[in-house]
Amino acid sequence: MVRLQKFLAEAGIASRRASEQIITAGRVSINGHTASQLGVKVDPARDRVAVDGQAVKPKRKIHLALNKPPGFVCTRSDAQTRDRIGDLLPEHWKDLFTVGRLDCQSEGLIFLTNDGDFCLKLTHPRYRIPRIYAAWVEGRVTPEMLRTFKTGVMSAGEKLQASRARLVSANNSTSIVELELNEGRNREVRRLFESVGLTVRRLQRVQIGPIKLGELPVGRWRALTESEIKSLLVLV
Repeated sequence: MVRLQKFLAEAGIASRRASEQIITAGRVSINGHTASQLGVKVDPARDRVAVDGQAVKPKRKIHLALNKPPGFVCTRSDAQTRDRIGDLLPEHWKDLFTVGRLDCQSEGLIFLTNDGDFCLKLTHPRYRIPRIYAAWVEGRVTPEMLRTFKTGVMSAGEKLQASRARLVSANNSTSIVELELNEGRNREVRRLFESVGLTVRRLQRVQIGPIKLGELPVGRWRALTESEIKSLLVLV
């Protein structure tokens, strides 16, 4: 027996949090009876679960690493009709959701999955999965700025902080900086540099936990190995 929200997440309906919202909205039924309370358990081998009247069946779990190009959004639909990250995948994987997000103009490593439990563990703030970024910045970044990033800055009521900051190269026109973050706040790297009056011209995520972007070509994907998945989950 498994909790209903976990069953929905593992079936690829939504993340576990989003599945809880679907349940409390009264959109889920078990053997023909509406289940709107959290905590209900189901037997995947015996019970018939439906969302909005459509039967839900467990799916084979998919875990992909993709090198996101700039200009693609991480949502399944977009009112501005911009390119979506799902457009880079085969048609039968269009229902995969991203594990966290990269903003439209950012690029680099991102995971896609239909495994809601995997998604929750890697995105929940308490697990503090390290993420490493390379930032190409307009202007000269100083050691003092890097120390400020590691101390932390306040922005829109949030404390933004890098656990590690390293200057790769710098001149009067461009600096390249490597930052390690643990919380994944919205546009955190860009906002850190904005706090010291600098603009990020290119932002690439190069590593999540122990998984590196490596030589994966832009716009291409690969399946995570079982050992890679275990190496990520051991962090939580």
